[in-house]
Parts: sequence; C-alpha cells; structure tokens
Amino acid sequence: MVRREGRSVNHLDLSSIEIRNLETVAELEEVRRLEALVWSFEDSVPVNQSVAVVKNGGFILGAYVEGKLVGFQYSFPGFDGSKVYLCSHSLGIHPEYRRYGIGEKLKKAQKELAAAKGYKLITWTYDPLETVNGNLNLHKLGAKCTAYQENVYGEMADGLNDGLPTDRFLVEWVTGSSNEGRAVVIDGLRIVIKTIVARNLLIPGETDLTLNNDRLLVPVPGNFQEIKKADFSLALAWRNKTREVFVHFLGKGWVVSDLVKDPLVPNQYLYLLERGEQLNGN
Repeated sequence: MVRREGRSVNHLDLSSIEIRNLETVAELEEVRRLEALVWSFEDSVPVNQSVAVVKNGGFILGAYVEGKLVGFQYSFPGFDGSKVYLCSHSLGIHPEYRRYGIGEKLKKAQKELAAAKGYKLITWTYDPLETVNGNLNLHKLGAKCTAYQENVYGEMADGLNDGLPTDRFLVEWVTGSSNEGRAVVIDGLRIVIKTIVARNLLIPGETDLTLNNDRLLVPVPGNFQEIKKADFSLALAWRNKTREVFVHFLGKGWVVSDLVKDPLVPNQYLYLLERGEQLNGN
C-alpha cells in the first residue's frame, strides 16, 4: 500500500511514473534529500559532485509520481585501462514506494540513455545474498555476474551489512542485449551446496566443488536479513559458504546468469552457474 498526501492507494500504475534526466542544482538537491532518507545524510552524494558527474558523461535519473521524487538512479563513467563503460553507482526508492517496479523502470531507462550516449556496457555490484536485488539484476534485466569481489567496502554499520564482510557480485549489462526475463529450466541440474531447513531457517551443508556439468545451481536463502537477525552465525556461514563457491567457479571463467525461486524448498533461491564458453555459444 502506498500512502500519498494523507490517503492510501492499493496499487500504483506504472504508466503514471515519469522518468526524468536530472541536471539542475535544485533537482540534484532533491535527489540528495531522498538519498539521505533511503540511507543517511552521511552516505549521500554531495550536490557539487553530482553536478560534476552530469556535466562529464554521467547522469542521474529521477522517478516522479504526481510531481514527487520517489526514486533515483546515479551513474558515472568508468575506465579500466582498455575500455570505457558506465558505472551504475546507486539506485534508491522512497520506502513508501518500494515493490512497485520503480527500480526496474529506472534501470531500463538507464540502459536506454546509456546506449544513446554511446556506452556499450553498464557495470555495478550487489550483495549476492540479497535476492530481491538478484531477481531484478539477473532475472528481470538479464545482466550477468562475471566476478566475485570480497569485502569491497570493508565493515559497514548501515543496518544491512553490520558485522558481515561486504562481498559483492560484479554485474555486467550490455546495452545492446535483449535477454530480459528469459525462461530458465532448472530440472535435473546439480546443486553445489546441499541445504536443509531447521527452525524455519535455510541451513547450508556439504559443498561439492568437483561438479563438472556445464550448468549448476547454487542455493541461497530468500530471507537473508531475517536470518541475520535470528542467527548471526548462520548468516556468516552463508556468506562464507557462498564466497567459497563463487570464488572457485567465477575464478575459472564461469558466469552467474540467472536467479530463480526454488519451487520445492521454502525461502530458497537458486543461482544459475554456466560455463562462460557455453554461455557465449562456443
């Protein structure tokens, strides 16, 4: 339910959401206020830096409902020594407007504008144990994870990452691709980590890194933040277990190409691992 101007609505029509490319100081100040609400003022981007970004190849998109800014997406240029790409730095949605598809709408607008500006690739990172993000990034948008990065931001005290290594998937999204929301068949695929359910919590068990199939599944819990609150040692076990698996396979050129909900095990999602050469059709 979305509350708006003292009244509530049960549905938000996506066609009513306006996406704008923001450039003025007043617009960027509005973005910082929303960013401070979503995270904190200390973690928000100063407006002078935002202004520099939009004047030098980056851009900031805003999502508006009835003239109110309810979401934003912030990107800046990147260069790795051989190619230029777009770094998708942050995406934030007002707490009262989440789960209405605004993030997906912003990402698709980002891809369209990036292509128009000449970018062929967009990259960003996210926590692989946050399945809401994984579902959007890999399943809905069709991006791919090509690398696993350990403890990217060090220790963070933001409520979501407290006490855990800030490991991240590096995601690559080709602006000319059109494989969003593809159908995935998981029947018969081998699972790298065995799991059990106890006390309504998903628990990782034995890991098999010797599996040599071209496509494999890696389970993760769909309620990681709940697990963290209920049993921090279990949350840490999930971080360490998935780190072991993804470092091993991605280090050998495999790619994480999708995330699907397990139809049989409650609160279990499955990452699809594929050999890089098979994914490329070689």
